[in-house]
Amino acid sequence: MYSLLRELLFLLPPEFSHHTALKALKLAYHAGLNGQAAPLLATPVEVMGIKFPNRVGLAAGLDKNGEYIDALASCGFGFIEIGTVTPRPQPGNPHPRLFRLKSAKAIINRMGFNNHGLEYLLGQVNKAQYQGILGINIGKNFDTAVERAVDDYLIGLRKVYPHADYVTLNISSPNTPGLRSLQYGDELKRLLTALKQEQAILADQQGRYVPLAVKVAPDLNAADIAGMAEVLLDCELDALIATNTTLDKTAVASLAQGAEQGGLSGQPLTARSTEVIHLFYERLGTQIPIIGVGGIMSAQDALAKLQAGAALVQIYTGFIYAGPSLIKACVHASESA
Repeated sequence: MYSLLRELLFLLPPEFSHHTALKALKLAYHAGLNGQAAPLLATPVEVMGIKFPNRVGLAAGLDKNGEYIDALASCGFGFIEIGTVTPRPQPGNPHPRLFRLKSAKAIINRMGFNNHGLEYLLGQVNKAQYQGILGINIGKNFDTAVERAVDDYLIGLRKVYPHADYVTLNISSPNTPGLRSLQYGDELKRLLTALKQEQAILADQQGRYVPLAVKVAPDLNAADIAGMAEVLLDCELDALIATNTTLDKTAVASLAQGAEQGGLSGQPLTARSTEVIHLFYERLGTQIPIIGVGGIMSAQDALAKLQAGAALVQIYTGFIYAGPSLIKACVHASESA
């Protein structure tokens, strides 16, 4: 059934089909046609001090504005992450900015943090009936200087803190100029130190501790990973999400649109993302849990990430190509991890 629907959706321009599919899912949810009102059952797992009903979540980026939380949750995810959201609304990069590489089971995007801003997203969160685990992914506005990026992340953290079960700092999108520089050395330490200090203040004020995760790129060498791991441990970060999209398009260079600017996701990222998880796990062990994401196109891919050291996994591009059945397959596979 989903294969037929996907073929019809793939006849449409990628960004239009993205919104069409989400609207159709929302309509099906409200009509009671989804058939799954709760997370798929599995052995619960505690990560970041939170009990997850299963290990398989939705990665940020699919629902940037929190408009489809209930409908997406009805697919059986153990947790949902929305965003990336910026303090102020912004349109993102010019169209076209999303490219489907069907033969490679991949997508290239250069969306550029297009979103309606924090106030809109929080309004959608308040409207949702979802009672499950919600992560909110925050970023900086494109016109905020990198040197002032911490200001935007602090605004985001303060605003979303009462509404989120965990907060993700997106410092690894390749589509906001200069953003990835925040992943390294002193820049990373300054950012995380300020945010951890604010987290402590908010926890004291609100009587509730909301974990902080950071999402990193796959385009890191061993020295980068060693240095980042040291900072994450020093700052006592609550979780690491590995990885975002890649700028390495070697695997799709021969394909039409394979050289488009932006981040590549899907099957070409599978092995590299898993390798990065393994390299971080060697440094972090169980001190900082890892959420594995990047090219999970099958249950075997999810299991490989869990075996490489991830405590949880997230899917996005695989969900587009395989549909809701991928969630169930990954949940089942995770039970053997």
